[in-house]
Amino acid sequence: MTHEAASAGHGGAGHDENRRDFIFLVAGGMGAIGAATAIWPFILSMSPSADVLALASTEVDISGVAEGQSITVKWRGKPVFIRHRTAAEIAAAEAVPAAGLRDPQSDAVRVLADKKQWLVVVGVCTHLGCVPLGQKTTEKKGEFGGWFCPCHGSHYDTSGRIRKGPAPKNLPVPEYTFLDDTHLRIG
Repeated sequence: MTHEAASAGHGGAGHDENRRDFIFLVAGGMGAIGAATAIWPFILSMSPSADVLALASTEVDISGVAEGQSITVKWRGKPVFIRHRTAAEIAAAEAVPAAGLRDPQSDAVRVLADKKQWLVVVGVCTHLGCVPLGQKTTEKKGEFGGWFCPCHGSHYDTSGRIRKGPAPKNLPVPEYTFLDDTHLRIG
């Protein structure tokens, strides 16, 4: 029997190459599945946990907040001031030219157009992180009727804009939406 006849009986060189390719594909596939299985727990650990997701947004009932009053809620561990502004406060905030402010923002960009009586700001002074006064009717509201930071004397107006003192920026406005006329979601 010749060498050619023996090779033809076993399928030849083409059969060995196909078999080797199949083994490589199976081994590579198993390796990829093993790597994905090993990496998957690490990928899942990067997802936020349930307690972090719970802090990501908060819903607030504002039905009990009368015009001219404010409430404070916690969001992501920080105080958020929600003020039901009066028509006079809105008019005063809109009358201030943004160009003359340290952090130039008009009142229109700090409130929702159809709900401009509601102002929502993070209640942390942008100077050194103190919590400004002005939420309670008995507290000093500063020279511009908004908030006053007792730590270093920053004054904010009824739109949360810095008007006097060392704070470099306005009080930040968090992302928020109204769910209906009496409920809003922050975050």
